[in-house]
Amino acid sequence: MTPNTRLPEQITSEEQLDEILSRPTPDLVKLMRRIEGDIIILGAGGKMGVSLGMLAARAVAEARVVKEIIAVSRFTEPDSEAKLTADGVETISCDLLDPQQTMNLPPVENVIFMAGRKFGTDGDEPLTWALNTVLPVNVAHRFRGSRIVAFSTGNVYPPQPAPGSGCTESTPPQPVGEYAQSCLGRERIFQYYSTADNTPACLMRLNYAVDLRYGVLHDIAVKVQNGEPVDLAMGYVNLIWQGDANLFALRCLEQCATPAAALNVTGPSAYSVRELAQSIAEIMGKPVSFTGAESDVAYLSDASRAIELFGAPAVSVEQMLRWNAHWVMSGGRSLGKPTHFETFDGRY
Repeated sequence: MTPNTRLPEQITSEEQLDEILSRPTPDLVKLMRRIEGDIIILGAGGKMGVSLGMLAARAVAEARVVKEIIAVSRFTEPDSEAKLTADGVETISCDLLDPQQTMNLPPVENVIFMAGRKFGTDGDEPLTWALNTVLPVNVAHRFRGSRIVAFSTGNVYPPQPAPGSGCTESTPPQPVGEYAQSCLGRERIFQYYSTADNTPACLMRLNYAVDLRYGVLHDIAVKVQNGEPVDLAMGYVNLIWQGDANLFALRCLEQCATPAAALNVTGPSAYSVRELAQSIAEIMGKPVSFTGAESDVAYLSDASRAIELFGAPAVSVEQMLRWNAHWVMSGGRSLGKPTHFETFDGRY
């Protein structure tokens, strides 16, 4: 992936942000010409799904091929559906936890599975397990034989020495807490049906995608802006620009295999939370304070394999820092969904 020389110094509106998050690269356009069949995005109404759907539609248009992009969600936020349809994405309202509704979805050769639950798990564990394990059963039944890229998380791995390179795809999972355990359950469901039904699948273990409306850098910038201390318990994090994560997700369609393959998706390095906060504070011209101290372990993933396959992410952490600091300083919208990246006990 080649660096994007058209990136602005600042992002000043959500329209501009969505456009940048959904810019196709030449490699993605070529992929749209290579892969056969339409693409369906399940759970498309969430934080990443809208820009991913827009990206897929734009790549298809640039490739000048006939390919439907279908976005499926309950669409509880009306503007998400409007953004997708404006870019030519077909939308279908569906509760994927309902097996009958899921079976009524159209047959599609390429599936991006983004549905799941993290926040609100603590105190409502049964619903999290249902959404993260039962729902994938419905999807595996409906899309038997299709390529399935299933979003997962680096939280399925155990904490690793920090700073360090982190877990590779061969590191045995050791999830902490019910959210992470249910995510491993989701992976196991797709692994089982991949082998049982000869369904090619790729488990995309992502951490952490950075937007300007949410994400680790947004969380830190808000604390600096409000004069609140930044928690150093999780002293190091992985980061990847959401636009790059979107690109990687679609390109994972060519990495689907039987049995299901796993792929870590994040940036090339681990970053110090202390140094990230200091950089944001310097850009904002504000002081920064801290609470706690860095642990000698953190949830870190090694994305060497993905970078070898797809190239390095185009947006640097320095660019993300500048964008997030300016966005928060200028009163840009927040989704109000903190990442809780500092959490070690797995309770979300």
